[in-house]
Amino acid sequence: MKVRATGRRRDVRPQPRQSAETVPAHECKPTEAVVDAAERLPPAVREGARPAFYALRHSGWRDYITLLHPPYTFWHLSYVILGAALSPAVRYDRLAATLLAFFLAVGVAAHALDELNGRPLQTRIPRFALAALGIGGLAGAILIGIAGAVLASPWLLVFVAFGAVIAPAYNLEWFRGRFHSDFWFAIAWGVFPFLTAYYASAGRFEPSALVGAVAVFALSLAQRVLSRRVRAVRRQVRSIEGRVVYADGTMEDIGRAWALAADERALLLLACAMPGLSIAALLTRV
Repeated sequence: MKVRATGRRRDVRPQPRQSAETVPAHECKPTEAVVDAAERLPPAVREGARPAFYALRHSGWRDYITLLHPPYTFWHLSYVILGAALSPAVRYDRLAATLLAFFLAVGVAAHALDELNGRPLQTRIPRFALAALGIGGLAGAILIGIAGAVLASPWLLVFVAFGAVIAPAYNLEWFRGRFHSDFWFAIAWGVFPFLTAYYASAGRFEPSALVGAVAVFALSLAQRVLSRRVRAVRRQVRSIEGRVVYADGTMEDIGRAWALAADERALLLLACAMPGLSIAALLTRV
């Protein structure tokens, strides 16, 4: 198998460098000139690859749908539902408010800030619009959290403060990217929404909160492991070429689609399974 990759900046491809030495077109063979021109294009443009399996074709409204990362947003919001479902007392009004707050903070603000920082989804949304979505979404989530602290428990301000810091720290890679890691991903996008919904609904923590938090942490790490390879193949790898020889002697040519298929299918299945599991857990409390 032969894999050629461009330089990395986590999950965003750097811009291709222009060669310092150019060869006049009349001195190149036609095929060489075409290949050289193609090599200078970003891989996604050259091969028509989408930056994510859920990314829609570029257009005005489609870019905003892609920006929400729909499978992952539903996945992370399912942790909110699961946290409330496993808590000693389910308060549906607080669950609804927590879901709205995390949709604004994660689905809108965090993803807008992430796109502002390097354009990993290659959308054409203006920078001012991304900044407005990031600031507005985070501000809306903070206001909901403050209202919850006033009406339910002042301890919710601890969750509000953590969320207000971790969203920009992770997505804008503050502090030299120290919070942009597998550990903090699992804490911020898995454990944090789970525990917030649990506490908001019950007003206290019980052993089920610890066990659930550990499980959610592990699930979030699994998501990170799968998605990291998918992002690398889609956004950094220039080409994958090779052949698999099986024990019975049969052979199979492999390429980009082969490298993506299993991981992306697993991510899609998990993104469907987790909301279903969380809703089922909530229905047992009705």
